[in-house]
Amino acid sequence: MSGQKKGGEDGRTPGGGYSKRGKPRPGTGGNRRDRLEGKGPTPPAHLRPGHPAQRAAAKAARAAGRPGQRGNERTGDARGRAEFPAENPAARGSGEGPEMVAGRNSVVESLRAGVPAMALYVAGRAQEDERVAESVQLAAEAGIAVLEAGLSELDRLTGGAIHQGVALRVRPYEYSHPEDLAAQTGPGLPLIVALDGVTDPRNLGAVVRSAAAFGATGIVVPSRRSAGVTAGAWKASAGALARLPVARAVNLTRAIEGYKQAGFFVAGLDAAGTTDVRDMSIADGPMVLVVGSEGRGLSRVVASACDMLVSIPMVSGNESLNAGIAASIALFEIAGVRARQH
Repeated sequence: MSGQKKGGEDGRTPGGGYSKRGKPRPGTGGNRRDRLEGKGPTPPAHLRPGHPAQRAAAKAARAAGRPGQRGNERTGDARGRAEFPAENPAARGSGEGPEMVAGRNSVVESLRAGVPAMALYVAGRAQEDERVAESVQLAAEAGIAVLEAGLSELDRLTGGAIHQGVALRVRPYEYSHPEDLAAQTGPGLPLIVALDGVTDPRNLGAVVRSAAAFGATGIVVPSRRSAGVTAGAWKASAGALARLPVARAVNLTRAIEGYKQAGFFVAGLDAAGTTDVRDMSIADGPMVLVVGSEGRGLSRVVASACDMLVSIPMVSGNESLNAGIAASIALFEIAGVRARQH
């Protein structure tokens, strides 16, 4: 008994790559090696969500309103981690912060559509993906800053969304004033499209695309309970948002009344309309086309502010059209009436 070795049957001591019985511990065999890699250095305290230093820094920034912050001021880790441009809420114009688009497909599609962006954040290993590599190339060609970021920083920037190692910071959209649309001049008759209760940004983008194609002056949307200009709207517009202004109205009914006082006729597109969309007699002058949501249509107060309610004749009465398609049909008919007048 005195010659028996300690630690296991084969004399190997526990710990390291062996169990208490002296047998080799099971390993990964090289599979899922990325799961075993660390997430990089710990970010500084003022950048860790929930850390007392981060809360204190955020509270101090809100109290001071960041009056002395410069546009090129940056915050980051001195150990070589990503540096992120600081935001200046007072310079946003639209009253909203920049939007973060997360995920490889979403980011590359946004860049292909020409969505105006401030910066592209990429994790180191993510650049091996073809979509991320294309995103980096498109951002560089568009003059968008490309910054390397750790996974924890991307988690913070995207609010915990699935970012796949890449995120795009989209610029806040600068909305026009509703009165500016009435004052704009162009080669054709003024035509403004107003959206009432359209909450899908893709529908907004589709309407902008059709409105630009048929010579509209601009789009006006309510500031509440309505879709705004997001990355989804930019992609659906296929770049038309860069050519056609979008205005926000605190009160859409009041904005419509203002257009009427400026000499515009107002037609509301609604399934309950008694006038065929092909018979709009007011299409030969300055006009506003109001489009409601697919489910509710026009609200009562907005419908009452219209000079006439028009509808699209349907072969089957059980079908309905979304705002983007309905607006396209009405704009086509308006363009036809105006073309026949000249």
